[in-house]
Amino acid sequence: MNVLHDMGIQATRYLQENYQGSQDWFLFISFAADLRNTFFILFPIWFHLCEAVGIKLIWVAVIGDWLNLVFKWILFGQRPYWWVRETSYYGNTSSPAIQQFPLTCETGPVGSVMIFLSLTGCFSSHTLFPAGMAVAEAFRHIPSIYNTSLRRYLGTTLFLFSFALGFYLLLKALGVDLLWTLEKAKRWCDQPEWVHIDTTPFAGLLRNLGILFGLGLALNSQMYLESCKGKMGQQLPFRLSCIAASLIVLHLFDSFKPPTKVELLFYVLSFCKSAAVPVAAAGLIPYCVAQVLRQQDKKAL
Repeated sequence: MNVLHDMGIQATRYLQENYQGSQDWFLFISFAADLRNTFFILFPIWFHLCEAVGIKLIWVAVIGDWLNLVFKWILFGQRPYWWVRETSYYGNTSSPAIQQFPLTCETGPVGSVMIFLSLTGCFSSHTLFPAGMAVAEAFRHIPSIYNTSLRRYLGTTLFLFSFALGFYLLLKALGVDLLWTLEKAKRWCDQPEWVHIDTTPFAGLLRNLGILFGLGLALNSQMYLESCKGKMGQQLPFRLSCIAASLIVLHLFDSFKPPTKVELLFYVLSFCKSAAVPVAAAGLIPYCVAQVLRQQDKKAL
């Protein structure tokens, strides 16, 4: 494993030394690949362009990130910026110096590549990365996700949370601290303010489960049935209006940051905030847009 970690360090240093002028571009790629943008940008766009793709996008993102979390807990993935400062791999020679950024101070182990590849699989039927695409490929053979009851969404959400929590408590009882990455981040991050609670494993877990549960609420709501499933739901002006309104509203909504002083309150509010995203994008906003367009049609008559 040390050899693999060293390869990552050398690749990081090479990019930082030879592509310093492309720093903004690499930071943009990291920002664009963030799951938050999947939920706040990609989901409302694809849901109203092709509903099945939007639904699958949420399922793949949530299940893929959940598996990512469990595997990271099992494999104890190291982040380069803290591994290079603790390892004895380099012996008497000096360790390579790599530059830190706010995004490198996430408190979870490395493992986001699998999520990126899984999401890519939502739009492509071919892949050179079967491990990362396994989740996306699996959902190609589960058509029931497009017509699932609220009870099934609730049951899935509870199962995923209970399994992750139970696994965490079991290993903690065996003396394994699965939140060791938080201590590492606080110790080795150059700027303490770069360490955020919203990058902790449980913050990501509850955020994703909130999205999944919110999707179940939206798809089983009367607002969704009266707007997206009605005649107006097939009209392009309605869909484009929903996309524009959703992107604006969700952008404003994303500016709300739950308070971090009380950890439990932060987790609860994060779950509720996430649940509100698909409820708004797939239920409330289409319903309001449909009402406005109907009023305009009546006035035209």
